[in-house]
Amino acid sequence: MNAQSGAIDDFLVLDDMTVEYPLGGGAKVHAVSNLSVTVKRGETLGLVGESGCGKSSAARAVMQLPPPTSGRVVMDGTELTGLRGKALQTARRQFQMIFQDPIASLNPRQTVRDIVAAPLEIAGLGGSEEERTKLVVEMLEKVGLNGEQALDRRPHEFSGGQCQRISIARALILRPDLLVCDEAVSALDVSVQAQTLNLLEELKGEFGLTMLFISHDLAVVKHVSDRVAVMYLGMLCELADAETIYRQPAHPYTRSLIAAVPEPDPDAPRRELHLVPGELPSPVNPPSGCRFRTRCPLASETCAAQVPQPREVAKGHMVACHHPLI
Repeated sequence: MNAQSGAIDDFLVLDDMTVEYPLGGGAKVHAVSNLSVTVKRGETLGLVGESGCGKSSAARAVMQLPPPTSGRVVMDGTELTGLRGKALQTARRQFQMIFQDPIASLNPRQTVRDIVAAPLEIAGLGGSEEERTKLVVEMLEKVGLNGEQALDRRPHEFSGGQCQRISIARALILRPDLLVCDEAVSALDVSVQAQTLNLLEELKGEFGLTMLFISHDLAVVKHVSDRVAVMYLGMLCELADAETIYRQPAHPYTRSLIAAVPEPDPDAPRRELHLVPGELPSPVNPPSGCRFRTRCPLASETCAAQVPQPREVAKGHMVACHHPLI
């Protein structure tokens, strides 16, 4: 969906962003292709799709880990893809990331004090060691942990949910403007997921965060997102506010994703399923034209010959499909 970087409230702009990984012999993985989307200041944009669609590659490209193969990432008017070395390190104070596995993302040999204080030390902020410890305790308290008790313990002494809270504390200790959550609750129990999501909502308001929330769980994304972007095999196929996406999906793939979400009501009437047949094609050799056409019940010759261009089917509702459902 075309990114308009001139808009004042467009805080994060992904402009024609492409991520490819070389395999040797000229082959490459087309992880993300020509992704253009904006995230408004203070907004939570949910990025959804099945495993292998390029969500995590997009997140890492935003973080410049590594930078995208081509295209631009612009945050608050600064083009991140043009930064290197010290300039990029300084800019990184303003955008931080929470990873999928809360335990693996923490150094098992370090104490919580060292883990959460590390961003301050790298950035040269926080003052003396005593002052940094005070900031660490305050941040741990904000994420619902007992700061004084947690300081000298190590990750293996905490549960998965507590480790994720430590990860959130580490990400927010620099007071960033953008928080990228890559499957941040998928490794947690359902009850702990709810607690973590509520915590993120509270912290978003307190810190004035803009969030990119990545998940394959549509129920979770609906709960936390203002708008939702749906990806398939590296390409964006639909973008709209969360309520519209779930009430009236315009892309056959989006409809299939929503149909696969179970209804938590034993008395609810049975609904028609529109499940996606077949397997996800290889990103090394994606289909021509529309990448979803090999699994789409509405596919035509046009779908094989032409890449569908995004178009607005309703105000704020964009879809890239030759045969939209609305």
